[in-house]
Amino acid sequence: MGLKRENVLIEALPYMQEFYDSIMVIKVGGNAMVSAQIMEDIIKDIVLLRYVGIKPVIVHGGGPEITEKMERMGKKAEFFQGLRITDDETMEIARMVLVGNINTKIVSLIGMFGGKGVGFTGYDGRMILGHKQAVKRVLIDGVETEVDIGWVGESEVINPEILHIMLEKGYIPVISPIAVDAKGNALNINADTVAGDIAASLNAKKLILMTDVSGLLRDIKDPSSRISRVNLDEIDPLIEEGVISGGMIPKIKGAAVAVKSGVEKAHIINGSVSHSMLLELFTDGGVGTMIYGPEHPSE
Repeated sequence: MGLKRENVLIEALPYMQEFYDSIMVIKVGGNAMVSAQIMEDIIKDIVLLRYVGIKPVIVHGGGPEITEKMERMGKKAEFFQGLRITDDETMEIARMVLVGNINTKIVSLIGMFGGKGVGFTGYDGRMILGHKQAVKRVLIDGVETEVDIGWVGESEVINPEILHIMLEKGYIPVISPIAVDAKGNALNINADTVAGDIAASLNAKKLILMTDVSGLLRDIKDPSSRISRVNLDEIDPLIEEGVISGGMIPKIKGAAVAVKSGVEKAHIINGSVSHSMLLELFTDGGVGTMIYGPEHPSE
C-alpha cells in the first residue's frame, strides 16, 4: 500500500510544479449543489489546490434550488432555449438563493476546511457588466412571436481587478453569476458562460466545469463513450451531429470562449464522482473531457 501511495504523489509532482502559482476557475453546479457530501468533497479539493500553490476562483450556479424555491412560493419556473425566463419576482428569488444561500454556504465550507473564502456578485467592484438579452423572435404555430425572457443577461465587460487583489492575499473568491447593467439592474447570467468569461479575463491556466455527467459522451446512455479530448475545430461538427446538445451546449461554448481567449485548457468533469477534480488535474489518465486549442496540443 505504501508504494502505491508514493506513486500517486510522484505522479502528481510534475503537475503540481506546472500549476504552481497559476489561476484556475472552477464552476460548481448540478448535483453538487443539492448534495451536502459532494459539495464538501469539492470544496475540500479546492482548498487543497490553494495549499499546493494554485489560485482557485469558484463560480457557482444554483438552478435546481431557484426552481425549488419558486415552486415553494407558488411560482412556476419557465425556460426558453435552456434559459430561465426571469421576471422581477424570479430575479429577486434568484438573488436570494444564489447570494444569500449558496454563496454564503460555499464561503462557510471553505473556512471550515482551513481556507479563506470571500463572496462576490457582479455588482462588487463592477466586476461583471452586462446587458439584457434582446427580445427573441420565434415561430409558434407558424406565427412569428416575440419572446422577452426578462432579466437574463449577457456579460460585456469583466473587471477582474478585485479578484487579482484577493488572490494575491490568499483568498478564494466565490462568485454568484449575477451581472449589473448600466442602470444598476441585476441580470441573471448562465453560470457556465460567466465562468468562461472570468477565466478569459484572468488569463487563467485552466477552466474546470463541473457537471452531472462524465464529460462529453458520444452516446448519452453509454458512460463508456466519453470523448476525452476535443479540439476547438471539432466543436461545431459535434453540435451539428447532435453529440453536443441541451445543457452541454453552454458548457462547451463557455469552454471554447475561454480557450480562444488564452486559457490553456478547459475540462468538463463529473462533480458527483468523489475527488474527480484531483484525478483530472494530477494524474496521467484524467477522468473528464478536455477542450484545447491549436497552441496547446492535447498531450
